Amino acid sequence: MNYKMVAIDMDGTLLSSSNEISERNKTVLKELSKKDVDVVISTGRIFTSALHYSKILGIKTPIIACNGAYIKSHEDGKILYENPVDYEDLKQILDCFEEENMYYHFYDSDTFYAKELKYNALKYYNWNKKQPKEDKIKIKVIDKIEEILENKELDVYKIVTMDKEEYKLEDVRRQLSINQDIEIVSSWRGSLDIMNKGVSKGNALKELCNLYSIKPEEVVAIGDNENDLSMLKFAGMSVAMGNGEKMVKDFADIITDTNDNDGVAKIIEKIF
Repeated sequence: MNYKMVAIDMDGTLLSSSNEISERNKTVLKELSKKDVDVVISTGRIFTSALHYSKILGIKTPIIACNGAYIKSHEDGKILYENPVDYEDLKQILDCFEEENMYYHFYDSDTFYAKELKYNALKYYNWNKKQPKEDKIKIKVIDKIEEILENKELDVYKIVTMDKEEYKLEDVRRQLSINQDIEIVSSWRGSLDIMNKGVSKGNALKELCNLYSIKPEEVVAIGDNENDLSMLKFAGMSVAMGNGEKMVKDFADIITDTNDNDGVAKIIEKIF
């Protein structure tokens, strides 16, 4: 098969455990781009974070961010697709988190809103210290959630709750699953991602392929967790990371090495 696009998850896939892109992964992906294959970063992260790594790789293809709720071209800044959470659903979700005393954060196109400075909020806060101004992520710690919710024009693309106790996340997931207008997936152990109904990496990848006139069978997708399954199901060739969750490995056409052992580079070398 003459594959024309490779969609790659970031955390647990492209990035090592230390949040770096290995030299081998960099070299292989840059060589792949020279062969007129579109390399797409497909991540649950905010666009700003994904853009940083996209620039390291010299990728020109638009970025799929926020688990597929937001696709943007970083060359001309054009938003190609967006699907924010409905305001009433946002309020219900945040009310649930407040009642259960859960940590949460959410983001629009460029700002990271966090209940408190811990988990990913703290990680990005520390990450910002090392970045030039143009790569910093805007972080807003919420004093009063009511003040944020007053802005009904705020486009929230993804909401995340995190906790070290899995049973708390399972309980929240059961409560929110009653709402048929939202999507709930996990992108990492100890976390839940919530988006608008119909939002997924798979649907975003479909949108991008339609723009590029690329068929599903011409796509390779690589991922490690539940939120990657939709794009693996869409793609003609699905690849699970060696460190991936069992559900992903059970579905994938092929399993590559781990994210700390150049799994992305190795499978691309094999396929191409």
